Amino acid sequence: MKQSVWYQLDRTARGLTPFALAVLMVMVAATPIHIPELARIMPAVALVAVYHWTLYRPELLPAPAVFVLGLFQDFLAGGPVGIGTLVLMGVYGALLGQRGFFYGKSFAVVWMGFVLVAAFAKFLSWMLLSAYYSMAVTPDAFFFQYLLTIMIFPPISAFLLRWQRNILRQE
Repeated sequence: MKQSVWYQLDRTARGLTPFALAVLMVMVAATPIHIPELARIMPAVALVAVYHWTLYRPELLPAPAVFVLGLFQDFLAGGPVGIGTLVLMGVYGALLGQRGFFYGKSFAVVWMGFVLVAAFAKFLSWMLLSAYYSMAVTPDAFFFQYLLTIMIFPPISAFLLRWQRNILRQE
């Protein structure tokens, strides 16, 4: 049975929303707020989005989308292009194999998994930046960014779960 054009358009639009939401989150996080040094410790919202969609609906945020999201984040951040992309791709690849472990687990288990993944991601970012600049970068900003990232995970994850249930419902 042939489906209507409107049905196909609706389905395509729903399928693009995870990537669009992630891009919007990165843009909001990169918006200049005139608070000194805030940009150095802004939470890694792209990491939250990649973690969530990789665990729950990886077909809606495939590897090419994660790559583009990482590049977009790198360009907005103004740092070395490719480091954030590499970190997000590493997280994506590592999580694909662990989806089965998290399936059906409580939010506390999912959050603890994110705490570990975010620690790995921030440590990897620190190491890559230190290698890029050929010197040990002070880790204080990474630590505070890590803390803020794990603190914002619950509300962002709740929003993304609600979006997933209400907008991206399975057909």
